[in-house]
Amino acid sequence: MVSPFAAERLLFTPATSTADAIPLIFAFPNEYTIGITSLGYQVVWATLAARSDLAVSRLFTDLHEALPTQPEILGFSVSWELDYVNILAMLEQLQIPIWSRDRTDSHPIVFGGGPVLTANPEPFADFFDVVLLGDGEILLDAFINAYQEVRHADRATQLKYLAQVPGIYVPSLYEVTYDGADGAVLGIAPIEAIVPAQVQKQTYRGNTLSVSSVVTEKAAWENIFMVEVVRSCPEMCRFCLASYLTLPFRPASLEESLIPAIQQGLAVTNRLGLLGASVTQHPEFDLLLDYLNQSQYDDVRLSIASVRTNTVTEKLAETLVKHDTRSITIAVESGSDRIRNVVNKKLTNDEIINAGINAKAGGLSNIKLYGMVGIPSEELDDVEQTVAMLKALKKAAPGLRLTWGCSTFVPKAHTPFQWYGVNKQAEKRLQFLQKQLRPQGIEFRPESFNWSVIQTLLSRGDRRLSQLLALVRHYGDTLGSYRRAFKELKGQLPDLDFYVYDQWPIDRVLPWSHLQGPLPIGTLQKHLEMARSYF
Repeated sequence: MVSPFAAERLLFTPATSTADAIPLIFAFPNEYTIGITSLGYQVVWATLAARSDLAVSRLFTDLHEALPTQPEILGFSVSWELDYVNILAMLEQLQIPIWSRDRTDSHPIVFGGGPVLTANPEPFADFFDVVLLGDGEILLDAFINAYQEVRHADRATQLKYLAQVPGIYVPSLYEVTYDGADGAVLGIAPIEAIVPAQVQKQTYRGNTLSVSSVVTEKAAWENIFMVEVVRSCPEMCRFCLASYLTLPFRPASLEESLIPAIQQGLAVTNRLGLLGASVTQHPEFDLLLDYLNQSQYDDVRLSIASVRTNTVTEKLAETLVKHDTRSITIAVESGSDRIRNVVNKKLTNDEIINAGINAKAGGLSNIKLYGMVGIPSEELDDVEQTVAMLKALKKAAPGLRLTWGCSTFVPKAHTPFQWYGVNKQAEKRLQFLQKQLRPQGIEFRPESFNWSVIQTLLSRGDRRLSQLLALVRHYGDTLGSYRRAFKELKGQLPDLDFYVYDQWPIDRVLPWSHLQGPLPIGTLQKHLEMARSYF
């Protein structure tokens, strides 16, 4: 059987490693088809592989390139919280202790990056020597260059030196104090004066954004060339990590970045993916559509990430249909005007209905809407308004297939709703929506309430969870494993309700208080007050 690596078409030139190059393993804690479809993983791998002072080997859960016997650095790109199980398994496979405190000078420096760890690395902090907070464009070279300076020093010296680089977080150099074993965090402080008290997320502010470095038929999205059209989102919905954590909003330059990248990608494939939290809000999006509508691109299959409702025009729909796409995805959150005001979703039901009319008129056959239950202050009446809005949309655009994807509100670090817990009524509201929508011929796709609870546990967790996570994995990584692990650790850490359902006081020290996101905490509190004015 031909190796999946042999099917790759590279869009960059890997460097030839020098004789004394640092042996580095770059891992994705999932299968190859998933990992190679991650634009973040592709770009970091290409950045590392383009350095002649590194000898980079890739590792996935199901296959790997030839691995060095004595790697000096092991990196993980972390996109999903629950992949931590695979990280621990991969460490064991490489005969590296899962706990950073047990590693010696003979073990590699284990680093992690990606949105999960940038948001709140604390539940996983004891597994990593180093966490890169923010954008790889800035952090990767800074990290490798700093490591080169202390390459031949002992491990303790290396970690102290790395901790002084902006955006590089070394968890073992910080001490956390608690209000009793099962109480809240009281403080987080560096254990030495040379270690910064706060680590600032690093933000790349350029207008050349990420593009695929490899195209392969073995990817989950077969043969797709991906282009990051925008980074962050100008809407700033108050629950949204993708917006708040990645501020400010940056569109890629059309002439200098997007068009040259698309030309390069479409020379090797006819499948194009436009990525970003709010792709259609690129200031020159219409010109991008005009470019893609040229006759030489008639055979290109176009995929587009979630778009803003009031940018769904007939022209957009017609362009998508021409390029073999029959569906569009928009996030509307709720059919309730009040709830949309609470979350800062600048949108009306009329605009949602108009988007459906335009989608149908342009030839699309399906529209997927994404919403949420359990948003702070939500009542059953708000959920009933969502049902009414969807019925009105179905009536206004007959024949258009409607899908309502619905998640449960999960509080995220560095957003204005980080102090709120999960609404215990959310599960019943998902059931209510299912009962109301299915008879209307509206496809309902709820996300699992129970896994939303686990996601909240990890998004609001502190360092004490690492021992819980190790136990959960030991017990089989099921929902029942979490209950069993909490029972076993009773008295050693807070209970599930504390992390998941409790509303935390605004002046509480948060588990991530020593990690500074794009906005100061005072600004997040002001945004929360604006939300509460609609409660």
